[in-house]
Amino acid sequence: MRDTPGPATGDRFETDVPARLDRLPWSGFHWRVVVALGITWVLDGLEVTLVGSLAGAIHQSPSLALTSTQIGLTASAYLVGAVVGALGFGYLADRIGRRRLFFVTLIVYMLSSIATGFAWDFWSFALFRALTGAGIGGEYAAVNSAIQELIPARYRGTTDLCVNGTFWGGAAIGAVVALVVLDPAIVDPEIGWRGAFVVGGALSLVVLLLRRHLPESPRWLMLHGKPEEAGRIVGEIERDVEAASGPLPPPSYGNVVLHKRGAASLGDIWKTMFGTHRDRAVLGLVLMSCQAFFYNAVFFTYALVLTKFYGIPAHHVGWFMLPFALGNLAGPLLLGRFFDTIGRKPMITGTYALSGLLMAGTGLAFAAGWLSAWEQTAAWTVIFFFASAAASAAYLTVGESFPLEMRAMAIALFYAIGTAVGGVVGPTLFGWLIESGERGHIMWGYLAAAALMLVAAATEWRLGFAAEGRSLEDVSTPLSAQGPAGG
Repeated sequence: MRDTPGPATGDRFETDVPARLDRLPWSGFHWRVVVALGITWVLDGLEVTLVGSLAGAIHQSPSLALTSTQIGLTASAYLVGAVVGALGFGYLADRIGRRRLFFVTLIVYMLSSIATGFAWDFWSFALFRALTGAGIGGEYAAVNSAIQELIPARYRGTTDLCVNGTFWGGAAIGAVVALVVLDPAIVDPEIGWRGAFVVGGALSLVVLLLRRHLPESPRWLMLHGKPEEAGRIVGEIERDVEAASGPLPPPSYGNVVLHKRGAASLGDIWKTMFGTHRDRAVLGLVLMSCQAFFYNAVFFTYALVLTKFYGIPAHHVGWFMLPFALGNLAGPLLLGRFFDTIGRKPMITGTYALSGLLMAGTGLAFAAGWLSAWEQTAAWTVIFFFASAAASAAYLTVGESFPLEMRAMAIALFYAIGTAVGGVVGPTLFGWLIESGERGHIMWGYLAAAALMLVAAATEWRLGFAAEGRSLEDVSTPLSAQGPAGG
């Protein structure tokens, strides 16, 4: 088994690293990647759900006593932090490697989450939420790019959707935790909501230990002038897989010919995104922005809708969050494999369109007062079963759309733009609409979210591309294959 790149001539070399990674059967190594990297989404889901479920308790906290508008603003602060973190850490992930960023972003997240539990006023709470968001934003860029680069092509869609979907496993855990920490018979709610943030952040220590055993992405090494090290790492993975599964099949395609070059410059990124791959840039922007508004507008303020319009006590909100979270988790897990079999384009179009149509109907029913709290929850559960798969597919699409040299930055940029356009505005807008106390006002917000999802579905149908079963290098040719460059 060859562990080194092919013949090299000057700055030109060829390597079989991509073909060897893509021919691997699913193995213990891939499970380790999914668990060690994907568990971040569980922690993020736990974190975000706690804020949603604890919104009522934070609103009633004697030390903070945040208004509905301030709660919406702290949600926006979290997302602003995520935007900044994604851009900064995403830029670094393409330059210094995926593995180093795994640890930096997780430590930022851990310390900030713990600090949130000690917030003393609106400004400190908003600051710690912003820093927590910065850590999570960096995770989205570094982790998504690494998972796509390490998972074989025929499993990439299923794995990426399922990993992103585990956010909602954390959300379900958060809903259950909220039931405990907000029950006055068990713990003082003022201590409970603070303790939830501290414990949630401390759990990140386990993740740090798991990540110690993961290698740097061989594809990243290959593209940054270290093809020999990339080949060595793939060889070690192959030996482990062969020991467990037997002889490996031959690669299904040949070597990739590359040129040694520096990291992609900002000029390279701009030219590639808005020149060579302009249609893909438009597609990524629309998918990310629309799902961000759809999700963040509803999710960050759902507890306020339950308490204000349905009279649900704050310590009972977790019972309503739990089925909502489980529906979101089930969507990617049950639908994910169809993105690799039926295909990206029909599945992305269908999940966005269904989410939009169902949201429009539910918004009208909410305004008319036809739904009880449990019926409202059942409607959200069905809607977000499809919306969760759609949102996860947006990250998959952006990661596959652009060359390897700029993958993390591309994910970060479109996450940042989408979150800024759709996510930061959404919670603040809906917080203001809820404070008005008028169902009709909130309905227009729901209809706007529905319209955006339908726009995204139409854009995918027009600009979507087939990536299922294809190597990353085939879906988007590396910049290194086009000749040397500075940067």
